[in-house]
Amino acid sequence: MEPNGPVSSPQDGVAGPRWSVGSGSGLHYGSFVNSLSSLTPNAVENPAISPRRAHIAIAVLCYINLLNYMERYTIAGVLSNIQAFFDISDSTAGLLQTVFICSFLLLAPLFGYLGDRYNRKYIMIGGLSVWLLTSAGSSFVSSSQFWLLVVLRALVGIGEASYSTVAPTIIGDLFTGGKRSIMICIFYVFIPVGSGLGYIAGAGSAALTGDWHWALRITPIMGVVGLILMIFLCPNPPRGAAETRGEGVTGHSSYKEDVKYLLKNKSYVLSSLGVTALAFLTGALAFWLPTFLSRAHVTQGLRPPCIQEPCDSTDSYIFGAVTVATGILGGSLGTFLSRQFRDKMPNADPLICAVGMLGSVPCLFITIFVASASIPATYVFIFFGELLLSLNWAVLADILLYVVIPTRRATAEALQISVGHLLGDAGSPYLLGVISDAIRTSKPDTYDWSFHSLKYSLLVCPFVGIVGGVFFLITAFYITEDRKAVQQLLGEQLSP
Repeated sequence: MEPNGPVSSPQDGVAGPRWSVGSGSGLHYGSFVNSLSSLTPNAVENPAISPRRAHIAIAVLCYINLLNYMERYTIAGVLSNIQAFFDISDSTAGLLQTVFICSFLLLAPLFGYLGDRYNRKYIMIGGLSVWLLTSAGSSFVSSSQFWLLVVLRALVGIGEASYSTVAPTIIGDLFTGGKRSIMICIFYVFIPVGSGLGYIAGAGSAALTGDWHWALRITPIMGVVGLILMIFLCPNPPRGAAETRGEGVTGHSSYKEDVKYLLKNKSYVLSSLGVTALAFLTGALAFWLPTFLSRAHVTQGLRPPCIQEPCDSTDSYIFGAVTVATGILGGSLGTFLSRQFRDKMPNADPLICAVGMLGSVPCLFITIFVASASIPATYVFIFFGELLLSLNWAVLADILLYVVIPTRRATAEALQISVGHLLGDAGSPYLLGVISDAIRTSKPDTYDWSFHSLKYSLLVCPFVGIVGGVFFLITAFYITEDRKAVQQLLGEQLSP
């Protein structure tokens, strides 16, 4: 491959020869180094980071990813308490998640740009520090300072954007082949696991202390440990080190060229649209299902309505436990199916994602309508719906890594995060809250009608699931061609 002029990159003090990708090299999209065992099965020589240090780094990154999602969904675990404390409506409560996601998505492209050009470890340390300070600060607001809580939640999104954008690219540079698939699976399993523990930790701390503020203090305390571990134990490997026998890849291109490259990548664009639908679906369900289940108990006469805090947190505990279990099972099953069928069926990955999305749709319909009759049956269908959705997380991360060259992966992660959150879970909690409030005003306000208004608003979710499944099915038509282009060029680079 011919470099386009002299190549340089602020690769953080790592010396040695590098493979280069010039901005004008004329490469087709998705046509350089890749991530899966079918691409670089034997690229293990001369690792830039020792295997022991790489596994320690994975443990640190997974721990912080766990805290990342615990913090994100702690609010949902104590949402009834927060609504009673501030006396706010469903739509106003939904703003807490929306402002967090909005700041997250607006800054993700910036961190993606920086992550492809500067020291990724320093970027994560800075972002994590901001997250810890603002998250801890949000736990001290008074009943007259709801809008301060909203502002602080927005600032928390800044810190999390830096981590979520950069961390997966580091994993991509530490491992290759089947091992990378496993490590990506482990990392992404902590999305639902952290989310579930967020419900449990939030509800548990509120119940133990009688004050929901303590729910927002757990993750900052644990986060200090994560920050120290990152400083001392997390490396910053050369970009593309896993696929280039430790040498790394450097390149120079403008942000505009990076974006143009990604927009031409059909597999990336279509799978990102599928991710957007998945984000809409999971964001709305994660935020509102515990409250929906709590209102279902009231409608069935199994529980008195929550007038003032502390509210009954049983549903947050159970929903959190279900989320943890389905996250582990679904993430592991998705990776297992991907590794089993990828060689026999080259487009297996997007098909697995499509099955997960489309298969969850009937489960969601049944969940919404059976809640007024049977809580146990509702949880059964929640379990299967979340299990099917969880098939996607690790597989989607692998798809991105194997259709984007190493020097543009952080930008690809950032743009996928931005689009996914902008059109997905940035607005879905607030949108469902607005629909619920609008339906509720059509009749005199009762506890039973507040349940039904939220139930009808949740019907948006299954239809979005169908749209996401269609995007993954279309992706299946292009992904084989992209992978073949990667294999071909990688073989040309390794042959000398």
